[in-house]
Amino acid sequence: MDSSRSAQSAVIQFLSAEGEHASQIYCRMKKVYGEQCLARCTIFRWYQRYEAGSVNIKDLPRPGQMHVVTNSATISAVADLIRRNRRITTHEIGVELSISKGTVHHIIHKKLGYGKVCAQWVPKHLSENQKTARTGVCLTQQFLH
Repeated sequence: MDSSRSAQSAVIQFLSAEGEHASQIYCRMKKVYGEQCLARCTIFRWYQRYEAGSVNIKDLPRPGQMHVVTNSATISAVADLIRRNRRITTHEIGVELSISKGTVHHIIHKKLGYGKVCAQWVPKHLSENQKTARTGVCLTQQFLH
C-alpha cells in the first residue's frame, strides 16, 4: 500500500468530498496506515483546504530564501578549488564562489565524497587504479601472503 503524503492527501480529498468529517477521516486513516499515517493536525489542515475548494494536493510554496540546486558547474568549481589547495576551508570556498557554507559542505561531502584528514581534503573512497596500486605494493613487499 502506498503510504506517501500525496496518496494520503488524495484519500483525505476523496473522503471529504464524500462528506466525512476530519475526525472520522483521521480514525479511518490511522487504522489503515498505522505508524505511517499523517499527523492529526496535518489531516485537519488539509481537510480545511479541501473544504474551502482547494484541489491542489501538492505542498504550497513557502516564504523564505529559495533553495538553490547544486549544478555541475558549481560542483566542478568546488572540485577545482580543492584540487588547487587541499587545505582550503568551506568558508573560503563559499566566499570565492558566492555560495553558502551549507551548500559547500553538501557538495564536498555528498557530491564529491571528500573528507578532512589532517586539515586536507581527501577522497573518502579509493578509485580502482588506487586499489590495484596498493595491492601491487603489498604483494611485492610480502604483506599479503
